[in-house]
Amino acid sequence: MSRSKVAPLSKTPALRKSEKPEVKTGAKTALKAKLPAPALTTSRKALLVDGSDHAFRQLVHTLLAFLARHETVREGHAAAIGLAGIEYTVLISVKYLAAEGDVSVRELAAHLHLSGAFVTTVSNKLQQMGLLDKLVDPADRRRLRLMVTQAGDALLASLNPTQRQVNDVQFDCLNADEFHQLLGSVERLVESSERAIALQRYLQPRGPDTPAPSRGDDRPARRKKI
Repeated sequence: MSRSKVAPLSKTPALRKSEKPEVKTGAKTALKAKLPAPALTTSRKALLVDGSDHAFRQLVHTLLAFLARHETVREGHAAAIGLAGIEYTVLISVKYLAAEGDVSVRELAAHLHLSGAFVTTVSNKLQQMGLLDKLVDPADRRRLRLMVTQAGDALLASLNPTQRQVNDVQFDCLNADEFHQLLGSVERLVESSERAIALQRYLQPRGPDTPAPSRGDDRPARRKKI
C-alpha cells in the first residue's frame, strides 16, 4: 500500500489565543492624541479641576449611584410594612412633623419638595388604608390637619428596629460635621436643581410630538409663575 503524503508543517508557529500582536506604545499614544477632548459640561470655575470637568462628571455619576441605592433602601423599608416607597415617605414624614406641631398638606408638600396635589393623592390613599387621618382645624375650618392613626403608628413602630440598623450602616461614613455640611449642601442643591429644571424647559421647549420626560412617583413641585 502506498502511504498518503503529509504536507510539511509550517516553520512559523501559530499564535496562541492568549498571544496578541504587540502594539507599540508610541502608536497607542498617537492614537489617543488624535481623539478630541470632550466638550465641557459645565463652565463654572469652582466645578473644574485644571480646566477639566472630569471630577464634576464623577460627582454627578456618584450621586446617581447613591440615589439609586437609597431608593432601594427606601423601597425595602416600605415593602417591609406593605407600602409603596412614596406612601412610606409620606406616612413617616407626617409622624415626625406632627411632633413639632400641626401638619397640613401644604406644609408636608413643602417639606418633601413635592406638589400639593400629589401629596393629597397619596395622603388620601393612606387615609383609605386607615393609616392616616384628616381632621378639620378648629381655628380654620378650611384647613385640614394630617395625623397618623394608631394603626399607622403600630406599622412604623414595627419597622423601627430594622430601619435604625440599616440607616446606621448606610450613613456610618459621616461624622457630625460632615453630616451637617451634607444636609446644607443637599438642601441648596434641591433649590438650584429646581432653577435648572426651569431653565432646561425654557431652553428646550417640547413640540407637540415630543414625549414628556418620564417621572417616578415622587414628582417635584412646580413653582407658580409670577
